[in-house]
Amino acid sequence: MSTEEPVFAISNLDFYYGEKRALSNINMEIMPRKVTALIGPSGCGKSTYLRCLNRMNDTISGTHVEGEIRLHGENIYAPSTDVVELRQRVGMVFQTPNPFPQSIFDNVAFGPRVLGLSENKIALEETVEQSLRKAALWNDVKDDLKQGAMGLSLGQQQRLCIARVIAVQPEVILMDESTSALDPIATGHIEDLIAELKKEYTIIIVTHNMQQAARVSDSTGLFWLGELIEFAPTKELFTRPKEELTEAYITGRMG
Repeated sequence: MSTEEPVFAISNLDFYYGEKRALSNINMEIMPRKVTALIGPSGCGKSTYLRCLNRMNDTISGTHVEGEIRLHGENIYAPSTDVVELRQRVGMVFQTPNPFPQSIFDNVAFGPRVLGLSENKIALEETVEQSLRKAALWNDVKDDLKQGAMGLSLGQQQRLCIARVIAVQPEVILMDESTSALDPIATGHIEDLIAELKKEYTIIIVTHNMQQAARVSDSTGLFWLGELIEFAPTKELFTRPKEELTEAYITGRMG
């Protein structure tokens, strides 16, 4: 049995858009340096749940949370929480690559500059290089870091967005359908990258692609109509699901 403490402990989480309850009684523990996949049909609450973990839903008016999300034992919805610091620790990669219309270097350097993480130009250059290396993009771009990020392919743009997250030294990386806009080869690159990154980071992915969840994740949760139906080690969930609904979903009879 692992004696490691969870990175996130989520208990009795309900989430509301106004009066509408979008998540109902979610309980989950996210373990360190593992990949957790969230699967389920569109509109079932996966992305809403992911955005609860770094309070991205705060940007939508009329939303509120009940229950608790603890990051290393600290309630992230406590009034004392520094949301900027939370989003540094829990970074996010979105469905569509969203590089800034700046150079490759300035994209990766943006966070460290804003947060004051690099004390001088040499340290900043080192951070940019290391982040691009970790995102498996350095060899593609090292000869021209001044080129505009928008000139990269979609797959390279997504890896740049991952490098941008890595540059601010997060503990957790959230990935919301981060390969759905990419072709199969670019998707394969991102999946290989996830396997490499989990040596250092805790990763939570939302994916429509059950094969992808089976390939890259250690644990998988099935969401259905705002509820967490089943959460188990990935191999177990796909081969010996405990819930009828899980079996119906993964065999294609439902959803």
